[in-house]
Amino acid sequence: MELLLSSAIGVMTAAGIYLILRRRSFAVVLGTTMLSYAINLFLFSTGRLVVDAPPVLRGGAAAHTDPLPQALVLTAIVISFGMTAVLVMMALGAWLEGGDDRVDMPRDDRAPPEDA
Repeated sequence: MELLLSSAIGVMTAAGIYLILRRRSFAVVLGTTMLSYAINLFLFSTGRLVVDAPPVLRGGAAAHTDPLPQALVLTAIVISFGMTAVLVMMALGAWLEGGDDRVDMPRDDRAPPEDA
């Protein structure tokens, strides 16, 4: 199970970095989302993979799951959702203003506004 989880984290990290390095803003948004999913999986895996174990000790249970990584992942999900919304709005604003979603297009090469 550890090999599968570490492979998934590695593939998602590689895909996220590849997409971040693209020249289109939509690909950059997808890349940051993939990278945040990989980080969430990594944080979740730091609590060890324990099957059918409670997250909090009850009585004298010897096997338990660490609740701290679960809390960190929950917080990271909320933060990454907010940042994704901000990035989407910035990309949408740039697309509406420039007419294209390329991040490195000079102003002279952009399409003229339709109302001009």
